[in-house]
Amino acid sequence: MAKRSRDRKAEELAKTRTLNPHPEAVQDAGFASSEFFDAADLVQVKYEMVRRVKVDGAAAGAAARSFGFSRQSYYTTAAALAAGGLPALVPTKPGPRRAHKLSDPVLDHLGSLLAADPSLGSSQLAEEVADRFGISVHPRSVERALARREPNRSRKSG
Repeated sequence: MAKRSRDRKAEELAKTRTLNPHPEAVQDAGFASSEFFDAADLVQVKYEMVRRVKVDGAAAGAAARSFGFSRQSYYTTAAALAAGGLPALVPTKPGPRRAHKLSDPVLDHLGSLLAADPSLGSSQLAEEVADRFGISVHPRSVERALARREPNRSRKSG
């Protein structure tokens, strides 16, 4: 494969979070002897690791090592593939899936504070969250959480 084409593929793999961060760890003979296999393609590497065990009968630990993974990673990958097919091998976006600090009880408390004193700013509300719940939150996070809860209301810092 030409260098320009390989660079373009690496860029696309990176955009979709499927660029293998450690392609050099893939020691499988198929990847070493064929241009069809690309150690930089994380989904392909994981799929082939599971296939090597399920179809070729390789031991899970040995297959995991030859593909640059731990034995536990093999089992996690095999379960994901069985449950969700090939798309399940694409890594999800990192980070929280929802507001984990500013939960409903915290936002309910902030709502009651605002009902009692609408002049409270987001900095003061963040301090209240720290005092009452022991949770450190940025005032801007308070603003965003309140805006999501009440789209027609905007908070000012203060």
